[in-house]
Amino acid sequence: MSNFSSIYKLCLLTVTCCIQACSSSSRCPAVECWLVQENVNRRGATTQEKFLLHITTDVNSRDAASEQIPSDVNPDTVFFITDPAATLCHQSLSPPPRGSEQKAQCEISPFLHQPSTLKWVSPLTVSGFSPVYLQADWFSAALLGLNKQLVISSIMRAPTATKEPNVILTVTSKTVSVQARLGKPVLLDCGFWVDPSSPLSGSGFAVEWRYQFRGKGQLVLAYDGKSDRVADTQEEGARLDFEGLHKNGNASLILQETKVRHSGTYICTVYLPYLQAQVAMELEIVEPPSLSIHPSPLPLAVPGQTLVVQCEASGFAPLSLEMSWEFKGADGKSRPLESASVTGHRQAWDGTYGQSARLELDTSNVGTGGELTCVAVHPGGTRRASTSLSVIGFGSPSIEDSMAMVGVALLLYGLIKFVSWTFSSSDTDVADEETKKEK
Repeated sequence: MSNFSSIYKLCLLTVTCCIQACSSSSRCPAVECWLVQENVNRRGATTQEKFLLHITTDVNSRDAASEQIPSDVNPDTVFFITDPAATLCHQSLSPPPRGSEQKAQCEISPFLHQPSTLKWVSPLTVSGFSPVYLQADWFSAALLGLNKQLVISSIMRAPTATKEPNVILTVTSKTVSVQARLGKPVLLDCGFWVDPSSPLSGSGFAVEWRYQFRGKGQLVLAYDGKSDRVADTQEEGARLDFEGLHKNGNASLILQETKVRHSGTYICTVYLPYLQAQVAMELEIVEPPSLSIHPSPLPLAVPGQTLVVQCEASGFAPLSLEMSWEFKGADGKSRPLESASVTGHRQAWDGTYGQSARLELDTSNVGTGGELTCVAVHPGGTRRASTSLSVIGFGSPSIEDSMAMVGVALLLYGLIKFVSWTFSSSDTDVADEETKKEK
């Protein structure tokens, strides 16, 4: 009987733990957020007020979340948000460790729903009648996780005069900042989620990708999901995974062959009838330089001669580049050379850059020679190009050189004596033969 009682208690404890785990899993860490809204007293001005976002994945957990509000927090400065997709529960939005200066960024503001006039979005609101469902308080939230792990844009609906919104549309990206090599394919992540219980979820959607750089923007690709057709494409090689788009909300943009002009800001916007949310990400094309030294190989030099050497860096992007020279002597030690000048950059037809470093090298300071290296430091990596330098007739000869010279001199002396003896012996034989003939 006691064994049965122990088993019963153990089962009860297990069930209790499971219930607590399920309850805690429906809650997410609170997020500090700025509420930004129009100043009613000053037209065109805005006000900012710090709020706390209590996020749950189940609407039935709101009461439990409200009980967790610290006593020193004003309940009027708290939003109780229900996010069934748990996107707002991402670990990058969790409070940072104590003492850390970095934390997630969050901004929430009132959202004005309205139909879009874009040709690939207008079919979503063809009826022109706003549903009763829209008669509520709407908010938009923009969040950026720690270390730019995730960027989120959410549209939320709250019953009028309450701060208990439900997430209706969420657009996210895990590629907030991307670097890509020239000519390689790149994927810019964008995904969206729509609350399946919302009347807007079955009314179709549209996706738009735009590009911005230095104040100028252009359309990259637009897709009408309601009629399942690409409405407009203005960038060659840009495409979407249409199967994943309809099945999983995967609106990621694929650029099949990156070029220098692709560097910039990309904005992914997802439209529902009367609603829209967007995220932005940065793409930078980073290509390290190719180096070449001229002339190569270097000619033989004599002490005191000035050699002019040119190092050409080409095919790199972005423009940031530092060029320098190094010399490694016979002792194996490298040292920087300071008598170099760098030319202005030039741009090639494909948008990449080129630059040159000119060196006037005094051979009096390099001993018998060594290795001359051009160094280019670039965001894409450090590149080096080397060539050998030989200086002849430098200073007084070393002991080894002297011994070699003595050996060569002895060899030449012996060779001369041998040739002289050979010729004198030959002349003697010829004279003896002539004397015998005369007799």
